[in-house]
Amino acid sequence: MRAYTHPACATHDPGPGHAERPARLAAVTDALRAAWPALDWHEAPSATRGQLLRVHDDVLLALVLDTPVQQRIALDPDTFLGPGSAEAALRAAGAGVAAVDAVMTGDAGRVFCAVRPPGHHATGSVAMGFCLFNSIAVAAAHACDRHGLERVAVIDFDVHHGNGTQDIFDTDPRVMYLSSHQAPLYPDSGYADERGVGNVVNAPLPPGMDGDGFRQVWRDTLLPALDGFRPQLVLVSAGFDGHRLDPLAQLQLEASDYAWLTGELVAIADRHAHGRLVSMLEGGYDLQALAECSVAHVGVLLDGAA
Repeated sequence: MRAYTHPACATHDPGPGHAERPARLAAVTDALRAAWPALDWHEAPSATRGQLLRVHDDVLLALVLDTPVQQRIALDPDTFLGPGSAEAALRAAGAGVAAVDAVMTGDAGRVFCAVRPPGHHATGSVAMGFCLFNSIAVAAAHACDRHGLERVAVIDFDVHHGNGTQDIFDTDPRVMYLSSHQAPLYPDSGYADERGVGNVVNAPLPPGMDGDGFRQVWRDTLLPALDGFRPQLVLVSAGFDGHRLDPLAQLQLEASDYAWLTGELVAIADRHAHGRLVSMLEGGYDLQALAECSVAHVGVLLDGAA
């Protein structure tokens, strides 16, 4: 197994008091390095414009990459562009591309990308919800177009629905999008009747749901759908903001719940995808919980991984 990150991902600064702060990345990488000093770290490359254009339009690329930024610019009330944001977003998306290449060539069995900003709210044309580019979508499109895969699964257990990822692949049957998320909650999407072309499965969770309920929803609805899809590659939007300590939502999950789900996803990847699994960090805003959940998640990925 290997991990990707880059120092530039810490230079994206949304401003004082913002939940999606650079300290998040340090909490994750410090915890992983302490837990596994020999973990195989790699530097994330920059995504190319061509890779980004598979899922984003020229207008969004020009906004993020070509806007002269001397001071912080608000793209919406929650999403900001600063002097370090463009490279951070390029490295985050590039990590996903490199991770897909690594598992498809057999250089790694599983990969975790410790990157920011997160990506799953960014649509093809709009940066939103702390997200500039949709890194997991860039990775999925790369897997389909560069490696010729016909069944790529994106599993999203962030507490917020990945509206951007769903929107990008809503009509693309090569990509299945499966999400559990609190509802009601930002961005007010991800209802159970949103099905795409049969490639979208959403499981809204009520505020206050604990780990037992979370696991039951995955056992009953999401995991059977994923297993039936027989994915050739499993991609994970790993948001840990459903933890009971997280300040932005009201689920009551523990690190052990994320470890359990990770094990289920690994089993499906082993069964259908030759073990190929790429996980990318999304949300998680309590630093202690974020560190603990990242260690729990990566610990399962490491167990028996190449």
